[in-house]
Amino acid sequence: MGIIGDIGHFIMVPLYYIISAVLLGWHKLFDLLGLDPAGGLSWTLSIIGLTLVIRAALIPLFVKQIKSSRNMQLIQPKVRELQKKYGHDRQKLAEETMKLYKDAGTNPFASCLPILLQMPIFFALFRLLDQAAKKGTAHGFLNEKLANQFGDSRVFGEIPLADSFWGASSFGVGTDNNLVMVVAAVLVLAMTATTFTTQRQLMAKNMPADALSGPYAQQQKMLLYILPVAFGLGGVAFPIGVLLYWTTSNLWTMGQQFYVIRNNPAPGTPAAKAKEDRDKAKRAKHPEKYAAYEPVAEGSETTEPETRPAPRVQPKRQTRAQRKSGKPGPGTNPNKGGSK
Repeated sequence: MGIIGDIGHFIMVPLYYIISAVLLGWHKLFDLLGLDPAGGLSWTLSIIGLTLVIRAALIPLFVKQIKSSRNMQLIQPKVRELQKKYGHDRQKLAEETMKLYKDAGTNPFASCLPILLQMPIFFALFRLLDQAAKKGTAHGFLNEKLANQFGDSRVFGEIPLADSFWGASSFGVGTDNNLVMVVAAVLVLAMTATTFTTQRQLMAKNMPADALSGPYAQQQKMLLYILPVAFGLGGVAFPIGVLLYWTTSNLWTMGQQFYVIRNNPAPGTPAAKAKEDRDKAKRAKHPEKYAAYEPVAEGSETTEPETRPAPRVQPKRQTRAQRKSGKPGPGTNPNKGGSK
């Protein structure tokens, strides 16, 4: 347990400093804009700002995830061929499958990377907020004064950012507890719904028909239901501030994925067909804009045929003896120089 604790401490301490630095940077900005630094609105917006910074930093990883996921979809027919060919030899099947993944530049676990990398950040924010509320514990750049301020902050004037659905329900029925439970329940449902919608969007619009069967598709279908349920069950114990972070992160992911699928869909998918239809409609509506990009049909006549000047023939170089004799060399024009 000591080794595990040391490893956790080694990972979490740098995250405390990074998260608290970004959080306090946003908090200082909202203080300069005139918001009450001890108010819940200032800390709520700071948590949302922290989420945006983290997600912006993860954009390169998201692009890599999208490429890997697309490649996984496109090679599924080849994976099924390998399964038919080497189904009797599991070791050979595993070797050939990994070779196929390597050649395609993909990895079946790449789609989980953004979630896996966010989990330490998620738990660091959880401990930062939870310990600031319960003990006023300072972490990173969050000193004791700011920790107490952060832990005691309330959104809408009534709801502590550090409270949770489970914590409020354990204290019995009361006006404040009811408000906390309602807000926490709404955020848990929003977190669950955005997780489900994001995964559903990927499967419904950006997966080819032949990729909707097989082990990869089964894995995606399992995640479609398992992840929202897991987040929903765990969300009742998360502080409201952490639920704000996770819901905002999910909304970012959903919007980012919608943009990528709409503008750069995988070939052979419903999203690719929809983009093709939109492009055709644009060309039909504004033909003058796309006329220069339209391919010219073979054998068609153009109103302004392209004419090119005849290439200039360069005279061949003369030897010294030819220059002295005044006789033109081969390939030269006898009417232009060469004799007097």
